[in-house]
Amino acid sequence: MKTKNILYTLFNGVLLLTLAACSKQGTLLYNANVLTVSVKGYNGDKEPLEVTVDTVQLMEFSNGAFDARQVYVFPNGQQNARLTIREKATGKVVMEKDLKKEDTPVSISFFYMDGKVSDMPELPSVEEGKLKLTYMFKPTITGYTQPVDIVLGKYYFTPKVFEEITRIKNVKPYEFTAPVTLSTFSTASQPYNGQNTSVLFLVYVYKAGTNEFYTQGSAYTFNATSSTAPKPASSAAASKLYIFSELPSGSVMRFNKDLEL
Repeated sequence: MKTKNILYTLFNGVLLLTLAACSKQGTLLYNANVLTVSVKGYNGDKEPLEVTVDTVQLMEFSNGAFDARQVYVFPNGQQNARLTIREKATGKVVMEKDLKKEDTPVSISFFYMDGKVSDMPELPSVEEGKLKLTYMFKPTITGYTQPVDIVLGKYYFTPKVFEEITRIKNVKPYEFTAPVTLSTFSTASQPYNGQNTSVLFLVYVYKAGTNEFYTQGSAYTFNATSSTAPKPASSAAASKLYIFSELPSGSVMRFNKDLEL
């Protein structure tokens, strides 16, 4: 059975390439038994996920973002099939969906974390002169459990001052924030208290309701310029979603960008 599934998957891959090639050549290739399946999303758990249609494995996703497309060929005379997404190691079913031949193409998008499935957040539309940002903070090293404030602002090298623009308050770890909006701004050399200085766009993580880094009292310190959450360029309009986790460098807390949409 395993060999059969491997051969079937290889056949599906060749068929998908053939379909793409024919599409590029402007040729219409129609097969009533072919179902195209696209799966996109994010796996926030450690367990890999596998996608099967009936008994045929089409895809497998490890931890992180995924975006894949594959084809399933209905056996002659078969009209329906069941798509199942499960944890590969445990067999736990994450999602099931009944498919029909006429459903092609099928598109599935989801977010999976802590054993739960939810919709991928929808990004606000891009607006001229605005930055719209959504975050999820994952304290994977410290295990920090209390709410935090995600604070966005400008850092002036002279006299080494952080100036808050706005903040997202009471952010719970492992949960998406509501989008925050701020105006775009330049980081070119500009005056501060009558003296020109370089500027950085930085995003700090504070203990909720304070101006104190959330690592205060732990084994980790914050660096004024490198301990920043991910963010886009501040000078161009954008709508972005970031998932970020802890990635210390020695005793200095830094962050890894796990996902950007």
